[in-house]
Amino acid sequence: MRSISSPAVMQRLALKQKRAGVPVGLVPTMGYLHAGHRSLVEEARRRVGASGWVVLSLYVNPTQFAPTEDLSKYPRDLKRDLAMCREAGVDAVFMPSDAVMYPGREEGRYSTYVVEESLTRPMEGASRPTHFRGVTTVVAKLFNIVLPEVAVFGAKDWQQAAVISRMNRDMNFPVRIVVAPTVREPDGLAMSSRNKYLDPTQRLQATVLWESLKSARAEVKRNGTVDAAALHARLSAIISARSEARLDYLEFFDPETLQPVVEVTKGVQMALAVFVGKTRLIDNGRL
Repeated sequence: MRSISSPAVMQRLALKQKRAGVPVGLVPTMGYLHAGHRSLVEEARRRVGASGWVVLSLYVNPTQFAPTEDLSKYPRDLKRDLAMCREAGVDAVFMPSDAVMYPGREEGRYSTYVVEESLTRPMEGASRPTHFRGVTTVVAKLFNIVLPEVAVFGAKDWQQAAVISRMNRDMNFPVRIVVAPTVREPDGLAMSSRNKYLDPTQRLQATVLWESLKSARAEVKRNGTVDAAALHARLSAIISARSEARLDYLEFFDPETLQPVVEVTKGVQMALAVFVGKTRLIDNGRL
């Protein structure tokens, strides 16, 4: 397994693979890897084949964090991450520094960003206004550096995957976007690096996101069509009944356009963000 920190070296090696006819798959991550990330690596391997080249990026991207968010506290464990990459069969790990990804940013000399202006407005975009500008910029840079044929993202970040797919189409990147299923703990909590922040009481209460999704699915299955506002109120009550939980947003929307719906039926997507203590968790699912 190669460990690479230079964008120029990474790009040169990727070009070498492509010229040899070896397909390249990319799994972008911010590290602190878990079984959900491993599933993305496995999906990338399926897509490029046994003889393909799977690259995993380990980079906590500063431009997708607001000044009030947890950039400095974001969990990191490079030794553990690299061991997991080896076990998962990753061929190369790209782990650049801020200085090479955003040269001159600290001195105000970095000024080029990629912005998607439609799908980024609701939900995460409304709660974290600068977030997606950072996401689309770093993913565009990774596409240019790693030169993948395939890039794999997790369905837990449904809006992020939709935004990246739109950027990929609009900017004519020759990359196939694959969205892999959310991996969950036995009690249903979506796997996330941020779960580490939860104390035992909060960890128990964090299952309210999954319970809300299950409750919404059951109601749609039972009634066929459900008023979105009424369902929102019922699920909000479930969440607010947990002493450590505070709802940020809860939305029902078309899974392709992300446009909100007034009536919830089978096939509508639901997404929610909930603070459990100080930890902000997200989840989503098709109803």
